[in-house]
Amino acid sequence: MEKRLILDTELLQITINRLVEELIENHDDFTDTVLIGLQPRGIFLANKIQKRLEERLGKKIHNGYLDTTFYRDDFRRRENPLQANATKIPFLIEDKKVILIDDVLFTGRTVRAALDAMIAFGRPRLVELLTFIDRKYTRDLPIQPDYVGKRVNTLKSQRVLVEWVDQGAESDKIWLVTNE
Repeated sequence: MEKRLILDTELLQITINRLVEELIENHDDFTDTVLIGLQPRGIFLANKIQKRLEERLGKKIHNGYLDTTFYRDDFRRRENPLQANATKIPFLIEDKKVILIDDVLFTGRTVRAALDAMIAFGRPRLVELLTFIDRKYTRDLPIQPDYVGKRVNTLKSQRVLVEWVDQGAESDKIWLVTNE
């Protein structure tokens, strides 16, 4: 197995700050905008974005978590059933601007499932996608992010490993892993 560092802790923090500035530029004071992190790994990035936005804007920003397990197109095609994660959206999304947040955009299937799952909570006015790593050339569906931390050329055989201190890692880092 070969690991190549994509973003170290310092560059990761700079990237989060840039994404926050882009969000403020497009959503102003977040009066009608909410964040929804996609379970399981997008919630860590959503929490970091929320915290930084609250520091910058000096106000509470709505942040929820969405599980897409039962909306996935491969849910019934697996031998071992998928384990569902918690969905926590303690606010209305009806007529709101929703920013879906995930750590890595790969095939686009999770985002498609998230769009289906989100409708149970209301009909948003606008849905945008923020992803930390956009794996170029691997999309199965025509889904593109509105906000991107970093675009990375990858092969289907490679994977992106996102390590967060919040998950027990020594430091926040992102790696490209090639199994040989």
